[in-house]
Amino acid sequence: MPLSRQTIENTLKRVHYPGFSRDIVSFGLVKNIEIKGRDVHLTIEGTSKESSVSSEIEGQVRRALEALEGIGKVEISMNWSESVPPPVSSAQEGEFLLKQIRTKIAVASGKGGVGKSTVAVHLALALQQRDLDVGLLDLDIYGPSLPTMLGIMERPRAQDGKIIPLEKFGLKLMSIGFLIDRDTPMIWRGPMVHQAAEQFMCDVAWGNLDVLVVDLPPGTGDAQMTLSQRADLSGVVIVSTPQDLALIDARKGVRMFQAMEVPILGIIENMSTFVCPHCGTMTPIFGEGGAQRTAEELGVPFLGHVPILPILREIGDSGSPFEGWTASPQVREVFQKVAEQVSKMVNLRGELSRTIHEVVSEVDLPLAPPQPGGK
Repeated sequence: MPLSRQTIENTLKRVHYPGFSRDIVSFGLVKNIEIKGRDVHLTIEGTSKESSVSSEIEGQVRRALEALEGIGKVEISMNWSESVPPPVSSAQEGEFLLKQIRTKIAVASGKGGVGKSTVAVHLALALQQRDLDVGLLDLDIYGPSLPTMLGIMERPRAQDGKIIPLEKFGLKLMSIGFLIDRDTPMIWRGPMVHQAAEQFMCDVAWGNLDVLVVDLPPGTGDAQMTLSQRADLSGVVIVSTPQDLALIDARKGVRMFQAMEVPILGIIENMSTFVCPHCGTMTPIFGEGGAQRTAEELGVPFLGHVPILPILREIGDSGSPFEGWTASPQVREVFQKVAEQVSKMVNLRGELSRTIHEVVSEVDLPLAPPQPGGK
């Protein structure tokens, strides 16, 4: 039986890109397949910062094809370039990534489980509703939430050595969750997380966005440091719940970003109070006002309270965020107000270091006087 292009493609779909569960065909790396009798010639193109990736892919392809019954000579042309980012540099040296995107806002938390991804998604949507071109990057490598929260099952494609972000609800989107199977754990050490964070900044074709919202993993580790050092962040929003256990870690997050000279746009309190869907009674399950008091103590803006609403859980699981905006004006108003406040601050990016207190007064945000020795 003669060899067919379909047979070759099906075989190559079993060859995974190193470190991912996705195959090289769906990544768009196989550029040409020529079949002459029993002989096959392939052209594979791509880029990687790891020199071993090209040889590993070539070896996998060769072994897979040579195992086919009736195969003859296998020739593989590897058009591969090494995309090596410059070493981490200081702000004075100007070696920043994502330079084409003027405004980059990180959403961070000191610990997990406080609703950081919910805030990131709704903040991005609220900014997009202000007639801005907005991207949303999910850098939570171990626990990516974007595929579920936005109801996306697609895989991004590659073009000219770049990953093309997916699009939904008017947002450009990228997440490690788009590249791996849903139940695949990311068993990576710190250096691999660092590399993945840089690759999402180097190798994704974001285009000319007005704003990129970055959903960071919880804590104060490699991804946070990489983004702070390499991306020239316009500012960071810290998410916390009201109780002391979460606020201890939120304080650490604020101090880390201040040490990295990233402007703190403010703290937002999620799960501030439970609103009964039947009678409207409000119950502060996790305490009351803790994030606002912490913001005042640290001398940073307080961006508002997000209550516990069943609709937020429902739309997060179903991937339909705008349904929540329609069903609950309270959800829409909270995030639209946060987006307005953040927009006014980052629009004054060049003046943030000296006038953040003046900016906050303009947008009517609670802000305590600066603490001695604080930023």
